[in-house]
This record gives sequence, C-alpha cells and structure tokens, in this order.
Amino acid sequence: MHSFDYSNTPWRMLSPDVVKLLTALYEEKGRQELYFETAPDALNALKKQALIESSQYANTIMGRVATTDRVRALVSNSAVPENKPEEEIAGYREVLSTIYQNYSSIVICPQTILQLHRQLFGYSASVKGGEFKDVDDVLFETCDDGKKMERFRTVSAENTEKALNELCKNFNEAIMAGTYDPLLLISQFALDFLCIHPFHEGSGRISRLLVLLLLYKAGFFAGMYVSLERILENSREVYYDALRRCSNGWHENSNNYLPFVRYFLGLFLKVYRDFNDRVASNRKGSLSKADRIWMVFEKKVGQVRKSDISAFCPDVSQTTIERALSDLLKQNMIIKVGNGRGAAYIKNIEK
Repeated sequence: MHSFDYSNTPWRMLSPDVVKLLTALYEEKGRQELYFETAPDALNALKKQALIESSQYANTIMGRVATTDRVRALVSNSAVPENKPEEEIAGYREVLSTIYQNYSSIVICPQTILQLHRQLFGYSASVKGGEFKDVDDVLFETCDDGKKMERFRTVSAENTEKALNELCKNFNEAIMAGTYDPLLLISQFALDFLCIHPFHEGSGRISRLLVLLLLYKAGFFAGMYVSLERILENSREVYYDALRRCSNGWHENSNNYLPFVRYFLGLFLKVYRDFNDRVASNRKGSLSKADRIWMVFEKKVGQVRKSDISAFCPDVSQTTIERALSDLLKQNMIIKVGNGRGAAYIKNIEK
C-alpha cells in the first residue's frame, strides 16, 4: 500500500524552478492584501463571476455542458435543475459557497470529505452522495484508435477509508509542523487524493474543491475571484499528462510527484495573474467601460469571446459589451471571426 510520506517527499520537490514558482506566488499573495483594502467593489463583482465560471467549468472538464444563461440562473438560485449536468452545477455551487463562507473552520478529515461529496450530489436523482465507493475502480484512457486501455488502478474499495484517514492525518501533521511550504503539501495532497479516488463519481471535482479549501486556509484567496476550474480546463491535456506521469508507480511508492507539483504551482500562479488583470480592469473610476472592454483585447492573446469580456468585466451588461464591440468593429480595431454563438473577435494588429 502507498505510504503517504509528507516528511521527506516534499524535500525532493524543491527544484530551482519550483522555488522560483513559490517565490512568485508569495509576491502575488502580498499584492492581494492591497486589493482587499483598495478595491472591495471590484472584488465583489469578481467573486460573483468566479462562482458562475467555477460551477460551469467544473462540469466542462467532465465533458458536460450547460449554457451560460442556465448556469447564471442556477448559481443565482433563480432556476431549478432540469437534468444531470444542471444538478451537478447546482451542487458544485453549494459546495463552493460553503467553502467560501466557512473555510477557516472546516477540518480536513474523511468525515468532512464525505459531507462535501453529499452536498455536491444534493440535487442528484441518480448519484447518492456521501458514500465511499463499494467496488474497485479502474481509470481508463481512450487511445488514438478509439480503444480504451487501463491507465491506473485506484485504491481498492476495501482500503479506501483507511488510505484517506492516513492521507488526512499525515497531511495535517505536516501542515502543523510547518517544515515545508503549504503549497507543496497541497499539490502532493491533490495527487494522492486522486490516486485514492474515493468515490465512484465526483472524485475529481472534490479534489479541486479541496484544493481551493486548502489554498484559502493557507491564505491564498485568488481562487475566490478567478475560476481555477476554468484555467484548469484550458490546460486540461497538460493536467492529465502530469497526472498520468506522476501516478506511475504510486502504489509501490516509486512515483515522481514533481511534474504534478510544477503543474499545480503554475496553475496557481496563472490564477493570481488573471486576478491582477481583472482587478486592474474593474477598478471604478479609472477607465470607462468601453476602455475596460478594449483592455481585454490588449491583455488576451488570440480570440476574445463575449464570455471572456463578461469574465473580466462582470459589472458590464451584455448590451454595453455589444455596443462596445460594434464601435470597435466600426473603428477597425478588431475583426469578427465566425457568427452566432461561435462568434469571436481578434485584435486588428494592422491598426
């Protein structure tokens, strides 16, 4: 059985590039304190948008899609879930809200994890939440020829609760000891949790919710204002590749955590840099709404969709966004690509 070593393993992950990522993250953490004091209105708007995006992209990662309008309605509690993806969006919103409001008092233990899983599937008619898997799980991947092959055999159902108890115990002791940076320990915890895979359904979503919870407990709050799930979805192939590489040999304690830790620290840093950009674009009084919309094109490489603008400028109405885009098109500042729901815009580099 895997040994959850939080005493020696983190030391082996302190490569020069990991140290640089940690240094950059602590610099970003220092800036967040300034935002709390100087940009409360911007943060409130960003928090509402992040709740919508996180609820939506948590399902997109799983290949389940709902329209943005339906997600907004579900997150605002103004609609009742009508199908399985919507039930899961509503449940994810509930868990996110619980973590936002109570992160400091939530204890990391199997009982808490079961409670969060029960809440995640609180709207579900087909999945009973709050129970560990009762048969062994094997994770498969689809090859280029369409065939499925076994990728990883998770911890057996018989040993799941024991493994999760040991994981939580060793992680909590390492956090209390303070020997290693919590960001290293959180990244290691995420991989170990995914390898245990304690639930038939929802283990991935619970892992990401636990990561957010642990980041908040460590004082890293950017994930409240920028969707970690959206950024993970945009780098999904890299995420799964790191998971695949680092789970090899896990049962035999011969796996290498480093690629997964690098990925997660880079993910956290991207969340913080998006956080900086969005706070800058949402500061009241410094820029007009039209200027803030143009700023999205200045910041983002490649195609920009209306949803991207809404994410950066959550207090700007769709009518204002459409008017600004129309003006930018007339001025030949941007070029439209596609039509209908698939429409996007790119900056006119010749202008």
